[in-house]
Amino acid sequence: MGSKPCKLETKDKINMRIETYIPGLSKNTVEIIKHAESLGYDALVSGELNNEPFLPVLLGLEHSEKMIVRTGLAIAFPRSPMTVANMGWDLQSFGNGRFQLGLGTQVKGHNERRFSVPWSPPAPRMREYVLAVKAIWNTWKTGEKLDFQGEHYTHTLMTPMFTPPPMDCDAPPIYVSGLGPGMARIAGEVADGLLLHPMCSPKYINDIILPAVIEGAKKSGRDPKECELLWGGFIATGETEEDLKTAKRNVAARISFYASTRTYRPALDFHGWGDINEALHKLSVEGKWEEMFALVTDDMVETLGFCGTGEEVANSLKDDLGPICSAAMWNEVEHLGADHSKDEHVSHLIQIAKG
Repeated sequence: MGSKPCKLETKDKINMRIETYIPGLSKNTVEIIKHAESLGYDALVSGELNNEPFLPVLLGLEHSEKMIVRTGLAIAFPRSPMTVANMGWDLQSFGNGRFQLGLGTQVKGHNERRFSVPWSPPAPRMREYVLAVKAIWNTWKTGEKLDFQGEHYTHTLMTPMFTPPPMDCDAPPIYVSGLGPGMARIAGEVADGLLLHPMCSPKYINDIILPAVIEGAKKSGRDPKECELLWGGFIATGETEEDLKTAKRNVAARISFYASTRTYRPALDFHGWGDINEALHKLSVEGKWEEMFALVTDDMVETLGFCGTGEEVANSLKDDLGPICSAAMWNEVEHLGADHSKDEHVSHLIQIAKG
């Protein structure tokens, strides 16, 4: 890929975890979980698109032995912090400490028109949300009186009947998803990690995200290393020139979707692609999907993602992300749980990427 390795390091020298995605709950979920663990993946991530994100997590914890299982992400604002605290506590206890809570804000339109919840500046609201969940968990862990009072959330009532059973492990770590410096500062200040938006290129991470995380950490007197960075961007692999060309076009289609969203323009402006954001947004409104894909060049794909043969990508992930990221997502098997034809090859690539 075209970007130089990032220079600023915020984590200790440990092997980077390699993660993969669980689609929504289905009859194949158990097979997907077992297959992922057999390949050597370190974590499973359950997102929220056309599915509920917490249900696959439960199966992931039940049918794996060592893997971390995380929501990546669950949309926060439609859910009460108390509801999320309950689910997180139960899953962490059930999984013997292997659950991670990943939260995101979604954009204004989805909050107001899909979830029917009021919109407000997302970064300060997410900060309060994380602190509310942590306050609830602290009450359950220590028995201290619950007294969280914020601008958006108030939690002051907790009786023994509604206090869950104690658990031996620590409360789950909380990760927030973000693209801009505002959410990165919040992650550095109050969260356990930042789920990097797919539009974050390595250079953008180095120049924009890392300084903001460090700034947030200083605000709360924390070491920036206490805030993990988890990468979940674009990857195109092909062992032949033709296969790689096809993979890049598939990534271009995904990029065109994100890059058509006006909220994500700052990441495009950073690379000098702001005009493309406007053009893509116009085409998306008109439903001209094929024309959108064509606007995303190979240079954009290679700048935002990692491209090459499997081994080239694995080594680039290790070299470019390893110094700064605690985990990277790599969905190399299209039909996880069903297609075992590349198991040995994929296991080899995962081990390379881990370093």
